[in-house]
Amino acid sequence: MTQKQRYEAIIKYFVEHNPNAASELNYHNAFELLVAVILSAQCTDKRVNMVTPALLKAFPTAQKMAEQTPDEIYEYVKSVSYPNSKAQHLVDMARKLVSDYGGEVPDDYDALLSLPGVGRKTANVISAVIYNKPTMAVDTHVFRVSNRIGLTNHSKTPLSTEKTLTKNIPADLIPVAHHWLILHGRYICTARNPKCGECGISAYCKKYSEDAK
Repeated sequence: MTQKQRYEAIIKYFVEHNPNAASELNYHNAFELLVAVILSAQCTDKRVNMVTPALLKAFPTAQKMAEQTPDEIYEYVKSVSYPNSKAQHLVDMARKLVSDYGGEVPDDYDALLSLPGVGRKTANVISAVIYNKPTMAVDTHVFRVSNRIGLTNHSKTPLSTEKTLTKNIPADLIPVAHHWLILHGRYICTARNPKCGECGISAYCKKYSEDAK
């Protein structure tokens, strides 16, 4: 199976079986998603979803959050990973949104990257989920699954994975493909003991084919 055939078969499967895949982070607008994604770094979506309701009820806008100190934000986010740095990031991010972008989350990619606490992965998530742009966020699941099933060829970095995926997936499908790969990695193609017997794309999986020999 060529890489082109593998992409076509896997995309066809997900289009048919999970056409409306979406983020498992809870949010209602761009600011809420940005807060959630910053908190989700090296932390589960489940934990983030437990934290954000009280945080965003208290500080529902960039303006409100910008008025707080990191210590005040910390009290709401202390159960997530790296709470001190994330509290600082949230305050600094909110202040920059207020000072530079009128309190609104920008749709410009470089502007997103200029926000404290926002790296390439977070900027890609916001661009894809909120603004439906063909940006592929590569987290640990996307990185692992892409290498394992053969969408990438022993990719060493998230950036390399991102470039390969965006080159081979149709632009209009990239926003949803990000969720296909995350959810597949989270529930089927798990890091340890992947559930190959339950996998709908095992016939196209490079690792599964190699292991079967």
